[in-house]
Amino acid sequence: MTATDDSYGRLDDDDYPAYTVGRAADMLGTTQSFLRAIGEARLITPLRSDGGHRRYSRYQLRIAARARELVDQGTPIDAACRIVILEDQLKEAQRINAEHRRTASQHTAGV
Repeated sequence: MTATDDSYGRLDDDDYPAYTVGRAADMLGTTQSFLRAIGEARLITPLRSDGGHRRYSRYQLRIAARARELVDQGTPIDAACRIVILEDQLKEAQRINAEHRRTASQHTAGV
C-alpha cells in the first residue's frame, strides 16, 4: 500500500487533517484570519503539514462553524469560543453519563 492509498482510507476519519486553511475558510464561508483567531483563542489547534501549513479536520470545521454562527449573531469571538468549548464538554459529559447508565442497567439486569 502506498502513502496515497493510506490517505484514501482516512477520508472517513473525522479527525484526519484533510483541509488546508484556504479550503477550510472557503467551506465555512469565512476568512483565514477568522480561523487563525479561533486558533489563537485555543478553540481548535490545527495540525501542521510537513511544510508547516495549517491543516483542519472535519471535526474542527464543525467546531469552527459553530463559533462562526455565534460570532455572526454578535457574540464576541472569545465568548463564542468559550461557549463552544462548554457545549462540547457538556455533550461529552452527557455521552459518558449515558454510557454509565447503560453499563449500570446491564449489571442490574444480569443480577
